[in-house]
Amino acid sequence: MAKNDLQGTLDLLVLKTLSRMGLLHGYAIVGYIQRASEERLRVEDGSLYPALHRMEQNGWIASEWGVTGTGRKAKYYKLTAAGRKQLVAAEKEFEDLVEGVRAILSFV
Repeated sequence: MAKNDLQGTLDLLVLKTLSRMGLLHGYAIVGYIQRASEERLRVEDGSLYPALHRMEQNGWIASEWGVTGTGRKAKYYKLTAAGRKQLVAAEKEFEDLVEGVRAILSFV
């Protein structure tokens, strides 16, 4: 099991969001995760922005400044080639985690 599964799960959610939606700012990433999860998942700013910073340092995402539809300046994020590779690895790791939990829950 990964040393920091919760952090890895947030990374997975962000990377998957960017792979599906393309260039997004932080608020849009949060909104997509909430909508796609049918409001089951909420990502707090205090978790999202450090994760985005870390993922950018790891080379998984890149950023650029832009203007939102409401005219506000915002940092937009996009997936890199390294991020696509990390997404594949994170999806596999998550599936392994889910299978492990299922095995425990179904153990008689």
